[in-house]
Amino acid sequence: ENPEITSKDYLSLFNAYNDIEVIMNSGRSIKIPDKFSSPQHAIDVVRRMLNACGMVIDDTMPSVIGFLDKNIRISVDKAPIVDSDVGINASIRIVNQQTVSEQKLLESGSATAEMLHFLTACIRYGVSVCIAGSTGSGKTTVMAWLLSQVPNNRRLITIEEGSREFDLIKRDANGNILNSVVHLLTRPHENPAMNINQDFLLERVLRKHPDVIGVGEMRSAAESLSAAESSRTGHTVCTTIHSNSCNSTYRRMMTLAKRKYNMDDSVLMQIMVEAYPVVVFTKQLEDRSRKIMEIIEGEDYLDGKLLYRSLYKYEVVDNVTLEGGETHVVGHHRKMCSISDGLIKRLLDNGISHKELEEFTGKVVD
Repeated sequence: ENPEITSKDYLSLFNAYNDIEVIMNSGRSIKIPDKFSSPQHAIDVVRRMLNACGMVIDDTMPSVIGFLDKNIRISVDKAPIVDSDVGINASIRIVNQQTVSEQKLLESGSATAEMLHFLTACIRYGVSVCIAGSTGSGKTTVMAWLLSQVPNNRRLITIEEGSREFDLIKRDANGNILNSVVHLLTRPHENPAMNINQDFLLERVLRKHPDVIGVGEMRSAAESLSAAESSRTGHTVCTTIHSNSCNSTYRRMMTLAKRKYNMDDSVLMQIMVEAYPVVVFTKQLEDRSRKIMEIIEGEDYLDGKLLYRSLYKYEVVDNVTLEGGETHVVGHHRKMCSISDGLIKRLLDNGISHKELEEFTGKVVD
């Protein structure tokens, strides 16, 4: 009954049968007065929800992750994973398809125009990008916008896990499709022979003549290395990953791959730096605003050290407490340095004009 809560709100949390909150799309959390009558009542209701979708939660399987619908993700835990007097712990997320304009990103202060133009140039001219950040940092929103900048004459294929957050098909006023886009979804299954995961789809995608591949998120060892190898074989890849900084993102990719592949750390790091020359780090700040905190260009990995350039940074100047106790973050984006000669050459070889390059280099390109 709360008028503030709409279908755009993406996460409901059942911390316990008598403790329910909704996290708004803005990041603000609201405790709601509604509650279950008892721990068993909470278990019974959630169990019926799961049963309707072919999922079971009981003492032999007390933790379940799945989908109630194509855009509703659920994660549930019951005793003995949680205390019996809690009843149930559940997270229900409404996954809305991501649509955002450059203007909205600029108005919200998420990035500067030059930063967005640079990332667009990377995707258009064959430079793979990895967008890192924690849950709720805005990395999927940035990725959705970036993939929407792929030219209509380039073939774009996206791979997502479980639910579709991207809607990148463009139509004219008559409903005719203007671009070349294929959206793929994983299909989890207990039988390994019937399980269709991101790694499986990545192998198939390479046979579909993609120009750009969008991988919703790197979560496992297999897809981490598969996506990197796709990039190293000439495909432009855009993906996201959970990480806590730009320069630690490469090591995060490496440790993911290390779970399955017995390869030397330095070899894996070199593969990841080569595969993703550009890394973007996003973060939700104290006032719930989402910013691109840094963009780096990875150049090499030598003698156990990552060599990279910090191209753009968001610098927090102060956190001001307003009337009512809310926080306002004061800060600004800064350009730190130009891209490398190697990246300039790569962009030129892939078709960028000197005029476009001058915006990122600050100089006339010979």
